[in-house]
Amino acid sequence: MIHETDVLVVGSGPGGLAAAIAAARAGAEVTLVERFGCFGGNITVVGVEGMAWYRHEKTVEANGLGREFEERASEMGAATPESQSLSYEIDSEGFKVVADRLVEEAGVHPMLHRLFVSPVMEDDTIVGIITESKAGREAILAKRVIDATGDADVAHRAGAPTAKTPKEEMMAASVMFHMAGVDKRAFLRGVSEDPQTYRDWAGGGEWNIVTTGKEDDMFSPFIRKPFQRAIEEGLIPPHLNTIAGTWGAVHDSGELTYMNLIHLDGCDGTDPRDLTHFEIEGRRQALLAVEALRRHMPGCEAARLRNFGMSIGIRDTRKIDAAYNMTEQDVMGEARFEDSIGIYPEFIDGYGILILPTTGRYFQVPYRTLLPKGVKGLLVAGRAIGGDKVSHAATRNMSCCAVTGQGAGIAAAVSLKANTTLDEVDVAEIQAELDRQGVRYT
Repeated sequence: MIHETDVLVVGSGPGGLAAAIAAARAGAEVTLVERFGCFGGNITVVGVEGMAWYRHEKTVEANGLGREFEERASEMGAATPESQSLSYEIDSEGFKVVADRLVEEAGVHPMLHRLFVSPVMEDDTIVGIITESKAGREAILAKRVIDATGDADVAHRAGAPTAKTPKEEMMAASVMFHMAGVDKRAFLRGVSEDPQTYRDWAGGGEWNIVTTGKEDDMFSPFIRKPFQRAIEEGLIPPHLNTIAGTWGAVHDSGELTYMNLIHLDGCDGTDPRDLTHFEIEGRRQALLAVEALRRHMPGCEAARLRNFGMSIGIRDTRKIDAAYNMTEQDVMGEARFEDSIGIYPEFIDGYGILILPTTGRYFQVPYRTLLPKGVKGLLVAGRAIGGDKVSHAATRNMSCCAVTGQGAGIAAAVSLKANTTLDEVDVAEIQAELDRQGVRYT
């Protein structure tokens, strides 16, 4: 046993990072455990640089730490305006330092390079975790634990009921990459001469979507035609019509970043055999995409691969059976809850649905959706919170993960101060601290 803490957060993606910082700002002693060598999760490890690409003039948001991540990155020179929205594209490398600073300033105890392997239980209460690292097997004890692993690893192994989407229905995984050597002027001229909209997403592999119609004529940084031409000329096999998608920003330096083009069906992110296969397959497809862009996309004639994300990006695995499981009606019907810990715009992206928040509609996220059944002392933040498929298409997004993370961190801290269990904590006290931290929840 190497460490004891009040609040232990496992996983440091947008949900876990927000949970740790929020709990510390609420006065708790906090420890943040991460399996990789940096904080940030999907932003830094996978290279998903757009936290709020849904944002438009009338979008209503919770703000809080999710917005702070963007603004702090911009202040530190690690962000650039995003191409299709009123948001920032966050530099995945620069955000590693941004996250370091936020953790240090909050007084969070960092523990990188430690992989969670097992919970420490006293009857039905979690009191810590066991990790593996270069130092071997170690135990960390805590009064409250927040599972921000994305896959509900802690909750699942602690015995909480969870459900995993069938592999054939899972949202595709992605291997992200970035390019260099792009002629910015020529590239943007080509985009302006053949502008793409969200209507162009329809048809072909992953890109069969249903919208409300209001999205159809909006500009999208979408690319498909170079890959269709590459299929016609035999460079890309016909079955890889899933190669298509969006770019984030093109820089004066010739970098074309946040290339979200590779979509891999049938990848179970909790199965290392699948992860191994699709990491390799994703990189293979990315090189095909780069060559197709060199041949058929203006400005990319001399382009090259700059880098891949450190790891494959997973959208969909386990979810807990929570005290309340969110529904399709909740996220599409502007749900309101007395135990709200934050709001999220009506942004739904997944399972063949794309709805952008351009009209000011939003839903509230209830605290109960963070509470797993069957295990005490544990909260879940991020994409593993309780809900059905369509609600997951909303709450899985990184900015909503930050909302649930901030709520979880505050709830853990408030329950310790009040000496109450997580399922009996006074929601009014949670909401008072949300107010203090600048989070909108109504």
